[in-house]
Amino acid sequence: MSNTEIDIEIDVDDPTAPEEGSPAVTSNRSVDIGVSLLLLALAITLGYDNWRTGASWDATGPEPGYFPFYLSVILGGASLYGIVAAVLSRKEAGETFVTRAQLRRVLAVFVPTLLFCIAMQYLGLYVASFLLIAGFMRLVGKIAWWKSLLTAFVFSAVMFVTFDVVFDVIMPKGPLEAMFGY
Repeated sequence: MSNTEIDIEIDVDDPTAPEEGSPAVTSNRSVDIGVSLLLLALAITLGYDNWRTGASWDATGPEPGYFPFYLSVILGGASLYGIVAAVLSRKEAGETFVTRAQLRRVLAVFVPTLLFCIAMQYLGLYVASFLLIAGFMRLVGKIAWWKSLLTAFVFSAVMFVTFDVVFDVIMPKGPLEAMFGY
């Protein structure tokens, strides 16, 4: 018997790597500046609201907006730092934050999730969950319709029995549940 060494190399593609030829949608710098501006706007809004509520110290101690006001001042300072750092940074100027192909994959999850949140207000949690699960399985996962519908139905039914029947938890309901008296 001889000792033979076998080298096996498994080559796995990086799913987060940008697809070749997919153009950049935005750069790291522009995202850093955009997020910092949004956080600065939030800090100003929260700071103003807490200033109105009372952000000083009175005879009984801190007023209701005292601590939140100073937290918003800290958030505003950090946001300003982020803006200045992004503007002065030269190394990230051309670095791609997201490509068109990557953005398409993110939107493939974000848009149905947003639609789920809207549909839940009108159709209830269980019907909206059924639609979301069946849609994701079929359209994103490329799973057969019958498997997608069956899985979505079983999951929604188990959720209904668990929350509404067993634990008696009030969940958002729609017209379908109303037809059955729930």
